Amino acid sequence: MSFGFTKIREMEIAEMATKAVVYRHDKTGARVLSLSNDDENKVFGISFRTPPSDSTGVAHILEHSVLCGSDKYPVKEPFVELLKGSLQTFLNALTFPDKTCYPVASANVQDFYNLVDVYLDAVFHPRLTENTLKQEGWHYELEGADRDLTYKGVVFNEMKGAYSSPDSRLYEASQQSLFPDNTYGLDSGGDPAVIPDLTFEQFMAFHRDHYHPSNAYAYFYGDDDPQKRLEILDAVFSQYEPIDVTPTRVPLQARFTEAKAVRTGYPASDRLAKGMFTVNWLLAETSDPNLNLALHILEHILIGLPGSPLKKALTDSGLGDDLAGVGLEADMRQMFFSVGLKGMHPSNAVKVESIIFHTIKDLVENGIDARDIEAAVNSVEFSLRENNTGSYPRGLSLMFQALSTWLYDDEGVEGDPLALLPFEAPLRNVKAWIESGEKIFEELLARLFLHNPHRTTVLLEPDHQLGKKTAKEERDRLDKAKAAMSPAEIEQVMADAAELKRLQAAPDDPEALRTIPRLTTSDLPAENRPIPTELRSVAGRELLFHDLPTNGIGYLDFGFDLAVIPDELLPYAGVFGRALTESGTAERDFVDLSQRIARTSGGIWAQPFSAPVLNSAEPAARLFLRTKATGDKLADTLEIVSEILASAKLDNKERIGRIVAEARARAEQRLVPSGHMIVATRLRARTHAAHAMDEAMSGLTNLRFLRELEQRVDKDFRNVAKDLEQFRSLLINRSGLILNATMDEALFAQAESGLAKVVDGLPAGAPAPVKRAVPTLPAREGLAIPAQVNYVGKGCGLAGYGIELTGAAQVVNKLIRTGYLWEKVRVQGGAYGAFCILDRLAGAIALVSYRDPNVADTVKAFDDLAGHLENLKIDSDELEKSIIGAIGEMDSYQLPDAKGFTGLTRHLTGQDDAYLQTIREQALSASEADFRDLAQAVRANAEHGDICVLGDSLAMENSGLGLDIEQVL
Repeated sequence: MSFGFTKIREMEIAEMATKAVVYRHDKTGARVLSLSNDDENKVFGISFRTPPSDSTGVAHILEHSVLCGSDKYPVKEPFVELLKGSLQTFLNALTFPDKTCYPVASANVQDFYNLVDVYLDAVFHPRLTENTLKQEGWHYELEGADRDLTYKGVVFNEMKGAYSSPDSRLYEASQQSLFPDNTYGLDSGGDPAVIPDLTFEQFMAFHRDHYHPSNAYAYFYGDDDPQKRLEILDAVFSQYEPIDVTPTRVPLQARFTEAKAVRTGYPASDRLAKGMFTVNWLLAETSDPNLNLALHILEHILIGLPGSPLKKALTDSGLGDDLAGVGLEADMRQMFFSVGLKGMHPSNAVKVESIIFHTIKDLVENGIDARDIEAAVNSVEFSLRENNTGSYPRGLSLMFQALSTWLYDDEGVEGDPLALLPFEAPLRNVKAWIESGEKIFEELLARLFLHNPHRTTVLLEPDHQLGKKTAKEERDRLDKAKAAMSPAEIEQVMADAAELKRLQAAPDDPEALRTIPRLTTSDLPAENRPIPTELRSVAGRELLFHDLPTNGIGYLDFGFDLAVIPDELLPYAGVFGRALTESGTAERDFVDLSQRIARTSGGIWAQPFSAPVLNSAEPAARLFLRTKATGDKLADTLEIVSEILASAKLDNKERIGRIVAEARARAEQRLVPSGHMIVATRLRARTHAAHAMDEAMSGLTNLRFLRELEQRVDKDFRNVAKDLEQFRSLLINRSGLILNATMDEALFAQAESGLAKVVDGLPAGAPAPVKRAVPTLPAREGLAIPAQVNYVGKGCGLAGYGIELTGAAQVVNKLIRTGYLWEKVRVQGGAYGAFCILDRLAGAIALVSYRDPNVADTVKAFDDLAGHLENLKIDSDELEKSIIGAIGEMDSYQLPDAKGFTGLTRHLTGQDDAYLQTIREQALSASEADFRDLAQAVRANAEHGDICVLGDSLAMENSGLGLDIEQVL
């Protein structure tokens, strides 16, 4: 049956083993892409063209708001109810510069249909009120007639966090500089200075004009029934009459006739005096598959490897710390390319621009090294064939790729969702052009870069007054607004805020909650699905073999024991790991090495790992050297691994200095977008030696180390090289090695002899493990950065209080995160998010907020959680939802390579199948008593936990928490 749809196109995509069908809904014109294959991780998405006409963030605020209750599901937050009690493998909503997407995924078919149903009702029939806009967007808050007026709102504070990140500002400025005349020249997420201009009438009109089937792009992927997909959609779409959605089209940006320059600032502390600079080119439309693929390959040629010509020229210049710019941006109607340097003096911008153009001109005139082309083609082809989307469902990645061409219509010609999905033909074409001797990449460089007048430069300078200026402008605007209010209007502002808080705190009607469709515990498998793991031996060393289908790719891990590395050398782990693959070897320089790795494999990289061991104070800590390759190239890849381990050059001052500078710059860059993880790592470092190692290798302690190391490389490199050599002599040996192989038996047969050669080539030493201790850190620690938001944390170890965390604690935590913390810290407090981290292996707890306007209020909310749990009356429905959600997290969907690595880490940390089954059974049998048990852990944290806050110094000073404040950026 057609269910009111007309089939527009059908295609078999052999390289993905997928049948693709494109439909149009007869009545409304809604568009559908249906991808059918044997992937059990099913994906649905409903997307809309939502190009904004200003930077009020209306598209972003609506993305949040439609998930706050609908006609069919009249509860405060159906989205959160799904988070509580679903087996979802993905559940979110995303705002892009020109579209808003609502994707869900699940491997359970009934759960999948439940998610689809709730999301379809959410987007088409949301219960939007003025209070919805106030909560998710912005509203005035006033705690007394004589107090200062303030702004609050989830998106308002989220975007304050985004505007605190120099990298986010650079990306926005670079994009907007190229698109001054269309939607890409605006901020769809919302500019905090403009968000308060958004009115309720504009908010409602945007939903009316954009959230309609005529403007909808529906997507299905996986092994569910293709006919049922159409039946579900027609039942919703047929309720509507068609409308004209021509105004939502995204027009092309008119071409510049000459280059333009932009100069702007970012909020910086007094210790920061470095800028960022990019050169940006508008390229071509996204929809040509040959050109699109060629530009992705060209991006890899230019900046994909440490030795790539443009990247090398920029980093070798010594003018900056690390590459800046997004590279190739291909998710919008017109692609653009952005590259430059960060951590540079603003006065050197002209020199950086000159280097970029000189390098491109040289490549055009003298040709690109054939080895760079071969490396780039192999890397891009490997990525396409592997289709490794990490923790994201594969179907979600394909949805975004389809939307990058589907969304854009010309007069009489509709966008094609299948333009870029089949990759064999364009790959074959590009390879044929290269084989025939055509200089396709040099021609692209000449036409789209060297002689392209649609070009901009963006210089982002540190502005030590900008943070204060922005705060003053906001304060002045609020004071002016309050001064214009009559006493009655002031009272109304306070009454409106109080009413919003009342609504936020009010529980949902139990009958309304029961309308949310969900599974029951009887639908859950009683037993875990073990990861296939067989203990084997290769050249006398333990190997874990995971016999999994990997589509002809072998995944190999070499784990070297960090237990032998003394505390003073441990912070070198990240630098040493990068030096193995990025500094060259005795046989070849780093350019040749990086080319050979890319020509031969899917990559070779180092990854530090540290985790507590079950029932032990000792850590499981390894430096993994990881690689992946197709079966025909496994032997060659293992030869490279042997070469790296035997003779990586650790005395190359220029390369080590570059690696250290980049590592320091990236660690500083992480402080704003990943502040919650910095705080969590800092708090957990006090609870177990494994987490202390993690703090030393990747936390704030490591940033401090890298800053000192950068100075030592300049002034005392001889001793730095000695440290690195000592690190290698202690770590790289047979005795502490564990091997991990994820592939099928036939591939392993090809790899085994090469693995044995790698092991046999290693030294036989057996250094003794060193003793570890947890660091003594301030009990009330304030880490100041130039940001408009905060990351607030409180945590402690539980072993000293006789508290053990069971599988049932994961059930309770599910309700804490999606219930109490969501309501108190996000909805009422205005933070973007809050988390409770329960560490069973270390016996520890940490509560952390994300992009938070508060400090003391959040700590109070964390402390009040204990009383909430002690007095909570949990009904059977809420308990069952939390059990389902917890089991969903335990059974999270993984691709084969991730399964194999998870099997390895479980082995190292002592979590065997019997233990994991016990955890599952504890979760399945969770009861109200378990909420009281976890309340003890939360109470211990409230009374004894340490506090760590990363954020605005003034907010910390005014918190009254007695924080020991240190400026860290």
